[in-house]
Amino acid sequence: MHFDTKFAIVVAEDLPVWQKLNVVSFLSGGVTSSPDVFTGEAYTDASGNKYLPLCVQPIIVLQASREKLSTFISRANRNQAELAIYIEDMFATGNDEDNRQTVSQYASDQLPLVGLAMCGNKKLVDKVFKGAKLHD
Repeated sequence: MHFDTKFAIVVAEDLPVWQKLNVVSFLSGGVTSSPDVFTGEAYTDASGNKYLPLCVQPIIVLQASREKLSTFISRANRNQAELAIYIEDMFATGNDEDNRQTVSQYASDQLPLVGLAMCGNKKLVDKVFKGAKLHD
């Protein structure tokens, strides 16, 4: 299947695995609210049980240094690209309202980023995340 868009998530390479998984989970949930993300039909198993639909597009998980994450957000903002962010402070909060509050305390160039995600035109996603490596 051919997609004109790309769905990519970049996490800070120095995070422990549990934090990387947490960041990827939250960011993918944020990006799925984008009109560029399409979900398929619900799944049904042979027993007749129904399951929620999934994103029809592969999601690429990348890694980069925290410094690169700052470069990526600058590129995204320059290009007015929609982006989901996750900052280090969010590990200590327990809800969405507190997450938004902690983000609002930082200027864009001061955000303690640990993850970014976007879905959009392939060329734009590649341009914004240039320098990130495929996560192993």
